[in-house]
Amino acid sequence: MFFENVYFITGTSYAGKSTMVKELAKKYNGIACEENYHDNYEGELDAKEFPCLTYTRDLEDWHDFIRRTPQEYKDWSDGVRKECEILELRMLPEISEKGKKVFVDTNISNETLRKIAPLNHTLVMLADPEIPLRRFFDRPDPEKQFLYQLIMEEPDSEKAMENYLQGLKLICSQEDYDEFEQSGFNVIYRDEDRTIEQTVTLAEKAFGLEK
Repeated sequence: MFFENVYFITGTSYAGKSTMVKELAKKYNGIACEENYHDNYEGELDAKEFPCLTYTRDLEDWHDFIRRTPQEYKDWSDGVRKECEILELRMLPEISEKGKKVFVDTNISNETLRKIAPLNHTLVMLADPEIPLRRFFDRPDPEKQFLYQLIMEEPDSEKAMENYLQGLKLICSQEDYDEFEQSGFNVIYRDEDRTIEQTVTLAEKAFGLEK
């Protein structure tokens, strides 16, 4: 399927993707598919088809989540993105048929995005790869605070924290940043001095939505 009324935002963590999805949907009376919207998939996920997405669902001891090696964490994260793409491509046809513009914080790969939408319907948002390492546990998100508590409960919490941050470093790599930057899509870089309204204007221009 080719999506004419869907606008995809991809890129790195802490770049403002979810904020842009919400702001653009509000401005254009559209539909916001925010981060992890695929969690609302109606079907019960099969662990054989979606081993990475069902990993946490079927996890008996959450301490095992933070005890994985950095490479195991990276491999799982890569698997989650691939499985999320499958779910998104199942969900989006029905969502896009509602007659509104759809704005998506997406996990779909750059390669696939080039095939399913006009080139200017994908926007890349980028933040310095070091930001997640410095700020990951600063956010009040219940999920992040839960992970923080798990790490603090470890016998050697300092070592556990370093292990987890090394996993984040693999996920938020300069290599991934460069791949997004060189994808051929329009790019917006995180700027602490720019207002949300100004970023919305940049996104509108990138998507060809400016009036």
